Amino acid sequence: MTRSGVMVAAVDLGASSGRVVLARSTDDGFELHEVHRFPNEAVRAGGRLYWDVLSLFRGVGEGLRRAEREAGGPLDSIGVDSWAVDYGLLDADGALLGNPLCYREPHTEVTVERILAELGADVLYDHTGIQLQPFNTLFQLLARQGSAQGAAAAHALLVPDLITHWLGGAQVTELTNASTTALLDPRTMQWSQSLATRLGAPVDLFAPLRAPGEIVGELRRDLVTELGLASAPAIATVPSHDTAAAVAGIPAAVADFGYVCTGTWALVGLELDHPVITEESRLANFTNEVGVDGSIRFLRNVTGFWLLQECLREWRARGLDVDAPSLTDAAARTEGLRRLIDVQDPAFSAPGSMPDRIADACLRTSGATLTSPAETARCIFDSIALAVRRAIGDAMRLADRPVSVVHIVGGGVSNALFCQLVADACQLPVIAGPVEAASWGNAMFQARALGRADTSMADIRGLIRRAVHPVTYRVASSHEPWQRAERVLQDHG
Repeated sequence: MTRSGVMVAAVDLGASSGRVVLARSTDDGFELHEVHRFPNEAVRAGGRLYWDVLSLFRGVGEGLRRAEREAGGPLDSIGVDSWAVDYGLLDADGALLGNPLCYREPHTEVTVERILAELGADVLYDHTGIQLQPFNTLFQLLARQGSAQGAAAAHALLVPDLITHWLGGAQVTELTNASTTALLDPRTMQWSQSLATRLGAPVDLFAPLRAPGEIVGELRRDLVTELGLASAPAIATVPSHDTAAAVAGIPAAVADFGYVCTGTWALVGLELDHPVITEESRLANFTNEVGVDGSIRFLRNVTGFWLLQECLREWRARGLDVDAPSLTDAAARTEGLRRLIDVQDPAFSAPGSMPDRIADACLRTSGATLTSPAETARCIFDSIALAVRRAIGDAMRLADRPVSVVHIVGGGVSNALFCQLVADACQLPVIAGPVEAASWGNAMFQARALGRADTSMADIRGLIRRAVHPVTYRVASSHEPWQRAERVLQDHG
C-alpha cells in the first residue's frame, strides 16, 4: 500500500535524451507523468567525445520547476538515474575538472591490451564478474593516469552521482551503478581492493558506497530560490544505473522471468539471487551487475535501437523524410529473416554512415542487398530479436534457470513488431510495458526512502502491474526459421 500525498521527481538520463517524471500517489497506488524531456547528445571537441553535463543539469532544473508546478505543491524528493560507466573527476574543492568523456570515445584500446596482457581476462572476470567492454570505468580511469586531470583529481563521481551531488546530495557512489565499473566484487558488494591495488586503479577516488532507498541530503537552497520552488525536496538514492532502475520497474508476477531493457542498448538477462562467475559465463560475455535488494542482474549487453537511431539520423541528413513509426510499419510488411547482421559486431559501435555499414555487413552475412530504409529497419529488428533469443537461451543454460516469460520494458515497448519478433524468436510469451520502467523503479525507491510505500519488491511490482496494464504477445510462428537464422550467423561469424 502507498501512503497518501507522495510527490516525487524521477530524473532519468539516457544516452540520447533526459527527462523528469512526476510520480504521485493516488487512492489506487501511483501514477507517473513526464513533465519535461530534453536532448542529450555527446559533443566532439578537441578531437574527443564528451557529455555536456552542464546542459543536462540545466534540463534537470527546468524539469524540477515544471514538476512542482504540475504537482500543485512541494515535491517530497528527487532521485537520479542514468547510463553507466561514465564519470566526472573533481578537484579537492569539489569543482568539476572537465566534462565526462563519452563511453563511445575510443581512448582505452592501449590500456585494455596492456591490462589483458598483464592480468588476463579470466582473472579480471573472476574478481568482478563484469562483461569485458573497452569502456568499463576501470579502463577509462587507467587510461587517464598521467594526465593533468588525473593528477588533479581528488574525487570521482559516476554521472548520476555527480548530478545528485550538484542538486545537494552528499558525495556517494550508488551500488547498482558502482557494479558496472569493473571494480566491484558482486559477491561481497564491496570494491575489489585487491584488483585495484594490483592494477593501480584509483578506486579511493570514489565516494562511499550507498544502497538505493536512502535519503542523502536535500536540494540546495540556492537552487530552491533559482528554480522558484516552495521548499527543498529530499535527495534520495535510487537504483542509479538506468538498467537497474528499469529491472526494478518490471511488473513481474512470477520469479522465473527474463527481461529485455530496450533503448540505445538492449540489456538481456535474468534477475538472480547470486552471481554466476564461471569461465563459461565469461566466454559467453555475460555480466553480473548488482540489482536492488542484493539481487544480481545476470545479463548480456546487446546492441539495441542505437542502430536505428543512427540510420534515421543519417537518412535525415541525406534529405530523406523518415520517422521511426512509419518506418516500422513499412518494415512489418517486409519479408522477415532474409537480411541479417550480427548486431554485436564492433563495427557498429561508432556513429556515422550506419546505413552503409549495415548494408555491407548484411551482404557479407546473408548475401542479401538492402534497397530501402524499410528493408534496413527489418534487418535491424530481426537481428536484434535474434541476438535476444541467443542471450535468453545462454542465460538459462549458464544460470541453470528456466524462463517462462520475457518482459520487455523501455522504448521498445511501443514497437509492436519488435515485441512480436522477440516472442517468436524466444518461443516464449512476451509482456511489454512499461515504457517508463526506469522511472517507475526510480520513483518507487524514493517512496521507500521516504517510508511512503511498502518495501518488498513483490509489493512494488504488484503496484506497478496494476498501474501500467502491460500488453502480452503470444508466440505466432515456429522456431525453425529462427534456428536457420542462427545458423546463418554462425556460418559467417
